Amino acid sequence: MSGRNPEKLPLISILLPTLNEGHGIERCLDSLLAQDSPGCAIEVLAIDGGSVDNTREILERYAARDARVRVFTNERRRTPFAYNLGLREARGEYVCIFGGHCLASHDYFGVCLKELLARGAGACGGRVITVPACATVEARLAAWAAGHPFGSSRKSFRTCSEGFVDTANYAVMRRELPLEAGGYDEELLRNQDNDLNQKLVARGHTMYCTWKTHCLYWPQATVRGLLHYMYNNGFWNVISLKKNPASMAARHFIPFVFVLSLIAASLAAIAGALLPAPYCWMAPAPLAAALGLHLAVGAVSALDVALGEKSLSALLLPPVFLGLHLAYGLGTLSGFLAHPESFNFLRGSRQRPQVFSSTGSLS
Repeated sequence: MSGRNPEKLPLISILLPTLNEGHGIERCLDSLLAQDSPGCAIEVLAIDGGSVDNTREILERYAARDARVRVFTNERRRTPFAYNLGLREARGEYVCIFGGHCLASHDYFGVCLKELLARGAGACGGRVITVPACATVEARLAAWAAGHPFGSSRKSFRTCSEGFVDTANYAVMRRELPLEAGGYDEELLRNQDNDLNQKLVARGHTMYCTWKTHCLYWPQATVRGLLHYMYNNGFWNVISLKKNPASMAARHFIPFVFVLSLIAASLAAIAGALLPAPYCWMAPAPLAAALGLHLAVGAVSALDVALGEKSLSALLLPPVFLGLHLAYGLGTLSGFLAHPESFNFLRGSRQRPQVFSSTGSLS
């Protein structure tokens, strides 16, 4: 294809950071280049962070045969550097940060642009549907846990309803908005989108989620990979709190409070062993109650998933939910231990504006 835009349609620059995405990047690119949106044109800026698999080879092959694809190298290898590089190199009036682990429906960008203009929003994204990365039981459990409101929250970009929302991922926005806000904070290796979106909120912009179109998103293919991802998210919440307290909401710290309650209950159970009977047998009760309640809610959520997916494998979800929340909360605890000064922001925080959180948070 020539990549020309003879009708001078609004151009959307899709910023596509990549790092070792060889297993799915072709499907992603195919979905982007097959867009059927007569109201706009697209270009794809693939920004590779030094992939050691075949990702770069695939990107170069697509760029050679389709002028709408341009390939860049992110020398700094970190996500915010890729975002800012894409913003600088974008030719479009509009931009959309997309993921190499996503597939866009055929009309995704055209519908998002149309809804953006119709709603007068600062940014508009489509519905995000979480799907397994592959057909294994582990991949399905990871996707079900990450995509369920109990696993993340009802304000997650994976679970939010249609309308003006706190979170809308893979959103189309005017390129000038992030540029005017100073771009993405390159010191934040996670939550840089939360930080920028809070700055957009402060400037009076809104975010809209439309269910008139959608994209498919696949998380890590293993439960262990998901837990590692969640641990890092929890850790970086503390750094984000330190840098920009308004970019964090109370829900980001619920797993941390849960972990603290388990630690306190465990210490009480240990101390209770020194008490005479029958009190020594009562000491573990708070710990058992906390774990039991979590597993009970997890079981109800698992049944919900099992019925919706028509799969008995979903009944294995309760310990996955528990592991997810423990990993996230322990990450936050580690962050506070590494940056104890962040407690000052937590204690002194007042009511904050709503935040458009994204993949870098539990929301």
